[in-house]
Amino acid sequence: MGCSLKENWPSEPVATIAVTGGTGFIGRALIGCLLDGGLRVRALVRPASLHFRFEAPGLSWVCGELSSLEALERLVDGASAVVHCAGAVRGVSPVDFAAANVVGVERLVQAARSSKECRRFLLISSLAAGAPDLSPYAASKRQGEEILRSAGGSLHWTILRPPAVYGPGDRELLPMLRWMRRGMIFVPGGGSGRFSLVFITDLTRAIQVWIRSGEGNAASFEIHDGKPGGYCWEEVRTIVANLYRRPVRRIDIPRTVLHAAALLNAAAARVTGYRPMLTPGKVRELCHTDWTCGNGRFSNAFGWGPEVDLREGLLRTLG
Repeated sequence: MGCSLKENWPSEPVATIAVTGGTGFIGRALIGCLLDGGLRVRALVRPASLHFRFEAPGLSWVCGELSSLEALERLVDGASAVVHCAGAVRGVSPVDFAAANVVGVERLVQAARSSKECRRFLLISSLAAGAPDLSPYAASKRQGEEILRSAGGSLHWTILRPPAVYGPGDRELLPMLRWMRRGMIFVPGGGSGRFSLVFITDLTRAIQVWIRSGEGNAASFEIHDGKPGGYCWEEVRTIVANLYRRPVRRIDIPRTVLHAAALLNAAAARVTGYRPMLTPGKVRELCHTDWTCGNGRFSNAFGWGPEVDLREGLLRTLG
């Protein structure tokens, strides 16, 4: 089963969904899913990302920043729901994440509340929001959630906390997955933790099911790929070895090595302005022992279930 739920949508009128982060990994996949489902999409694109735009029937773009209330009001004008996918994942300090993950939520909620038509709001947060003390990124995701909870007002809102999302088009996890395909798995900080995963099409289907439901729930939900208790690194290594029929060598990277590299990145960022992925906060996230979650509440509320396990997801991503 793919993303399309078109047969379940009424023929008149065709709803418009406002989407932020439309040129990113999740946003781009979501737009395709919604268009396949017979919806129209209006997506926000930053001026710096205009060259990443793509054309499709039923898709229109609004150029502007998350900090611009005027642009966000144009984005949500006439839309029946807004899905906030945009988010900052790279950076060292809280200010690196605030514009998209905190202020962006605040301004978008304000725009949606001022709209006559846009009554539903879905915030794509992160499992990291459940551990805000770990990093500036995690703290910013929690702050964004709290803003929606306190300022949502009459909006029918929902928060979705996915774990690590992977699939074709991903730029963050793809290098690690490619090394696994070649026969090496890099395990951070001793590798004692467990983690859940979700394939990109299962996430976009979950969002589409939420839109179709017409509900808001005023609650947060988690989803994953259906593996109870998540994975450990050895389980992932075994899956990859069996899938590609080759030995996969485990390479442990001590936390001290990760931390030293993160400190160097942080120092370089202060000089160059570059926003790195590996930072002291990210090291704490990587070494956290429990990134597992459950599907039950979301499945019960919306009738969604995952369709792609890790083996199938790797095949779709890497071939």
